[in-house]
Amino acid sequence: MSDSCCGTTPSLELEQPVTTGATDTLPVVVIGAGPVGLAAAAHLAERGQDFLVLEAGEQVAASIAQWGHVRVFSPWRFNLDAAAKRLLEADDWTAPDEDWLPTGAELISDYLAPLAKLFGDKVRLGSKVTAISRVGYDRVRTNGREGVPFLIRLAGGEELQARAIVDASGSYTTPNVLGASGLPAYGEGQAEIDHALPDVLGADRDRYEGKHVLVVGAGHSAATTLLGLAQLSADTRITWAIRAGTAGRTYGGGEADALPARGALGTRLRAHVESGRIDLVTGFYVHRIEGDTVISRDPSGHEQTVVADRIISATGYRPDHTIASELRLDLDPILGSTRALAPLIDPNQHSCGTVPGHGVDELAHPEPGYYAVGVKSYGRAPTFLMATGYEQVRSVVAALAGDWEAARETHLDLPETGVCSSNLAEAQEQRVGLATGLSGGLLTTPLPLATVNSGGGCCG
Repeated sequence: MSDSCCGTTPSLELEQPVTTGATDTLPVVVIGAGPVGLAAAAHLAERGQDFLVLEAGEQVAASIAQWGHVRVFSPWRFNLDAAAKRLLEADDWTAPDEDWLPTGAELISDYLAPLAKLFGDKVRLGSKVTAISRVGYDRVRTNGREGVPFLIRLAGGEELQARAIVDASGSYTTPNVLGASGLPAYGEGQAEIDHALPDVLGADRDRYEGKHVLVVGAGHSAATTLLGLAQLSADTRITWAIRAGTAGRTYGGGEADALPARGALGTRLRAHVESGRIDLVTGFYVHRIEGDTVISRDPSGHEQTVVADRIISATGYRPDHTIASELRLDLDPILGSTRALAPLIDPNQHSCGTVPGHGVDELAHPEPGYYAVGVKSYGRAPTFLMATGYEQVRSVVAALAGDWEAARETHLDLPETGVCSSNLAEAQEQRVGLATGLSGGLLTTPLPLATVNSGGGCCG
């Protein structure tokens, strides 16, 4: 009888567990040196926990650098992690104007780069993680699993060990496909498609000016890109394609919108559509791409065609859990977040203004010591905010330090009208231009704060 026959193979539970010595002397490894990853490092530093930050890019916050020209919709006061701010101020750092809406480049130069500098060689650039496992254990083996270190494999062939992992690697490098129904369009892999948020008014201007540009997507990235394109020369043709029958969701509520920045962006976008500067095509389900021709086929089989010089995909992002495929993850089948977090962030039920505070309990997987945080923790939900990520890592690090009381006291201090909102002020608008995602706006008056506890609703 073959020794692979069921009944003769010994139980894995009877195997002697691998012993590699104490794991508590190993560092916590943080994957990603963006805002949330560096916030995790700040909390670990404050609690005296050894750590190492691994960043795949050649600079801090490499993904943010790709959209450095874009202005965020929340002012500085909501983009600074509390622990990071304390560490920086102890080093004579001067905080930026708390009411200013920074660009991605300003986030890096005025905050993230100085923060990373404090950590010295504990932040390693050009260190791409390709796989995570347990030393001597694949996903199947259970006995003794919690007592062995995590094994981290890097692209260059190096291997590291860790006592815990905080995965803040994000999802910017894994955008959603252009095709409808969640599937790549035929020919998508061979087509030249631009990432969301190109620098259409700066470094990338020559790629778009005087061309026919097709933008696919209905979110803020699409709206921001469209408003930038509309400022190019009049011979630049702009087509905006969305699956919905109307652009109402993107337009928002205009002047009546509870989120003024969103309302202003939508109002200006609507004006460009109504004036004919932007050609809106609705019911557009990208099915195939043939050279410079993009063909839509809707659920009824009706086809539409757009011929364009450039295609910009602004269809959102999805997480890639490949590096953790040998870990025991409990992922929600819809969003790709943890199952506990999914109902709190489900975009069918929530916007960024209604996601409640959450922490270690909602982020935990069956694999003890592994936590995906930040935008990656949200899977395919688009409701993530930096402030929410900061609270996540505060809670997770407290748990890793053994302070479970602090870990479970999740709370957020956000403006009642939402952290992703801002009032449009002439001062900042005159300084940087139109109040869009490309150019921002200034929060001129203090917003009342609403403290959101773990059982309450987040206002954005």
